[in-house]
Amino acid sequence: MTLINLAAEQKSAEVTDWAARLGWVAGLLLFIAFVYWLMRQGWKWRGSLQSGLPELAALPSPTTTLNGGGKPPLPGMPEQPGEARLELSGRYHGSTTAGQWLDRIVAHGLGTRSRVELTLTDQGLAVVRPGANDFFIPAADLREARLDKGIAGKVLAEGGLLIVTWAHGDALLDSGFRSDHAAEHAAWVEAVNTMNHARTTEGTAR
Repeated sequence: MTLINLAAEQKSAEVTDWAARLGWVAGLLLFIAFVYWLMRQGWKWRGSLQSGLPELAALPSPTTTLNGGGKPPLPGMPEQPGEARLELSGRYHGSTTAGQWLDRIVAHGLGTRSRVELTLTDQGLAVVRPGANDFFIPAADLREARLDKGIAGKVLAEGGLLIVTWAHGDALLDSGFRSDHAAEHAAWVEAVNTMNHARTTEGTAR
């Protein structure tokens, strides 16, 4: 009888342990779901606060000089993309208010991290993102480029990010990119800053 009782107690203990484990797992899943819900609500709230940001400029057409088959180009959109000065393949890590690396911009899809193809021309910067919104930064809106290590909560090695500062409506934004070949970053910094210096000098001369 003693052996039978001990075996029954062991089976009972095992069942009790499994029930506790299942309860713990269920509680953990509920907590994760709640945190995810809070993050989504925070994302939506931030997006509503940034609703005043204008729509992003569309990419210029590589084959036509007019928008919509006979209509004049939209304001801020170049007639042609121009010859590529530089090209880059890598990742887009997000955008923030300029100088505030944690103040993430989520409006118009700018908060979505993705792969990216960058093309710099005399007309501006084309940002092509598979699975996310493409956009175009006209040359007149480019302000500067620099190397940094963090943006929108993402931290990499010192100098691991290419940060491009640009004007969008009344706001000044920082957008962070990382090339698949980080050695390319320096050339981008030089090219963007040279373009901005030339544009500023030309404007002052006039």
